[in-house]
Amino acid sequence: MDIFVQLIYSGIALGMIYAVVAFGYQLTFSTSATLNFGQGEALMLGSMVGLTLSNLGINYWLIIPLVCVFGFLQGTVVEYLGVRPAIKIKSEFGWIMSTIALGIIFRNFAENIWGRSTFRFPGPFEDDPIKLFGANILPMEILVVLGAVSMMLLVEIFNRKSIYGKAVVATANDRDAAGLMGINTGLVITFSYALSSLTASFAGVLISPLTLAGSGAGGALGLKAFAVAIVGGLSSGLGIVVGGIILGVSETLTGFYVSTGYKDVPSLIILLIVLSFKPAGLFGKTTIKKV
Repeated sequence: MDIFVQLIYSGIALGMIYAVVAFGYQLTFSTSATLNFGQGEALMLGSMVGLTLSNLGINYWLIIPLVCVFGFLQGTVVEYLGVRPAIKIKSEFGWIMSTIALGIIFRNFAENIWGRSTFRFPGPFEDDPIKLFGANILPMEILVVLGAVSMMLLVEIFNRKSIYGKAVVATANDRDAAGLMGINTGLVITFSYALSSLTASFAGVLISPLTLAGSGAGGALGLKAFAVAIVGGLSSGLGIVVGGIILGVSETLTGFYVSTGYKDVPSLIILLIVLSFKPAGLFGKTTIKKV
């Protein structure tokens, strides 16, 4: 029983990382109906930049805001080069290929700088576990959950309380109407991409002390986070958290009780089931478009 509870703890921590990255998908989809399919590479770059700063002797707690600034700038570049031209010419699928291509470029860029090896990312805590409800949990796993929840809450508070956040919400609700009200919707879309990559970079710094940092680590995490966004619903923050926990827990349980070779299977099965019976996601809303 203790092992089962311990696996649940690990699954929740992993699921919250998926949720933070999936939250980035939601940010861009709500404002521009586009997605950054290089989101996993944003996480990887955040992890590798954080590792480099750590090797320079910079404290972990100072690394976090520095990596967030880097992620913000990286997301701005993605929107400017990959998404804005496609939106301008009203290309339905141009942004898909552009963001995928930029993701590949960023991964190759990382491989040429840091190589293809994986590295240990030193965390801020010792590896001694804490006893909680009869099972062991690492302090870093607690930080992952708290950090992920805090990041998503901060973004929600920003959207609800600040004038700039309200511009984001207005653009998400109706981009054309927001433009007629004087809101620079192009700038809002750029900001949503910057914020999306910031959250992914932040997730990279959170998860790396529990796993390993490497230039090839982003692709799989990005795909799983996309599955979380679809399962939970691209229009629901709560759905993304629930979807992340479901996939994270199912992955850790399968990896322990069945085989690590099958740990990715449950997430795919859950994704197929949700798409079959509730295409908008567990908490998503189906919209009717008038033509």
